[in-house]
Amino acid sequence: MNIFESYQLGDITLNNRIVMAPMTRCRAIDNIPNDLMATYYGQRASAGLIISEGTSPSVNGIGYARIPGAYSPAQIEGWKTIAKSVHDNNGKLFVQLMHCGRVSASENLPEGGTVVAPSAVKAAGEMYTDSKGMVEHATPKAILTEQIETTQQEFVDSAQKLVRVGVDGVELHAANGYLLDQFLNPKSNMRTDDYGGDFKNRARFVIETAEKVASAIGAGKVGIRISPYGAMNDVDHDYDDLIDLYTYLAQELRKLGIAYIHIADHSGTMGAPDFKTDIKSTIKLNFNGTIITGGDVNSKDDAQNVIDDGYDLAYVGRPFISNPDLVAKFKSDKDLKEPNADLFYTPGAEGYTDYE
Repeated sequence: MNIFESYQLGDITLNNRIVMAPMTRCRAIDNIPNDLMATYYGQRASAGLIISEGTSPSVNGIGYARIPGAYSPAQIEGWKTIAKSVHDNNGKLFVQLMHCGRVSASENLPEGGTVVAPSAVKAAGEMYTDSKGMVEHATPKAILTEQIETTQQEFVDSAQKLVRVGVDGVELHAANGYLLDQFLNPKSNMRTDDYGGDFKNRARFVIETAEKVASAIGAGKVGIRISPYGAMNDVDHDYDDLIDLYTYLAQELRKLGIAYIHIADHSGTMGAPDFKTDIKSTIKLNFNGTIITGGDVNSKDDAQNVIDDGYDLAYVGRPFISNPDLVAKFKSDKDLKEPNADLFYTPGAEGYTDYE
């Protein structure tokens, strides 16, 4: 199969097998998606599928400065405008629902927000805030057992609102040390109830959330991102039951019939440890559905190698920042522009919508 061929993702036809990876860009002033963001995503709509930057389903999930939410009417209207921009340019859009959990600074939370996590375990490291610069991560409050259902319902509510205004689907961010991954990982999950302990209990929150979202909007509109062996945000990258956990998770997600599993691979230039096993193949075998993966995809050949290795869709990250016409450049073998890393997370159009 060729990366430029169309692909059927559930009921959605993608124009090609190239996926624009979710990338935090911090342009959502007051956490509200805006017209500048609509321009940015519309410029990149030649990707077969765009997965948006991480978007909080809850006032409690805003970890970073200026990331968007999807829980207030103004935020949903913003995503409606973005979806229209992508569709007007013949693209498809999934919004990634990312609750940051303990990877947060209190200064970044809107009024009424509380930093929460599976357990009251502070994450190592620091977080940028517009008001104070770099500060330590906040110590989270452990989500009480009776609060589990409310927290899951926030994902459901956001998913329903987004699909209602034209977004093609949602991706649950269960990777990179954020809330869903915090439940999966034994370093951040020290619970003693049904949501902690062995791998089946640690997977329970994620599986239940996926099931509820799929029931609400249709399984074909739901994807999930995971990061086995990932080391981001102070989680354990290798533990005794890791293979058992992701095998079980893939099997349970297969039963739900969700659209895809998106396997993040930050080995290589992102500095994460190499995968210790062929975990991607293990997940694909047990899921038996669409797999998105990649890692250091910087050329047409890199993307094609992902497909030739037996996976279905190849994600591309940073090259999309500075090459809005990336698919066309891949097709014509044109050189790619390098992005300005100093402008990755700044507000405004510079380093965002001004690339040609």
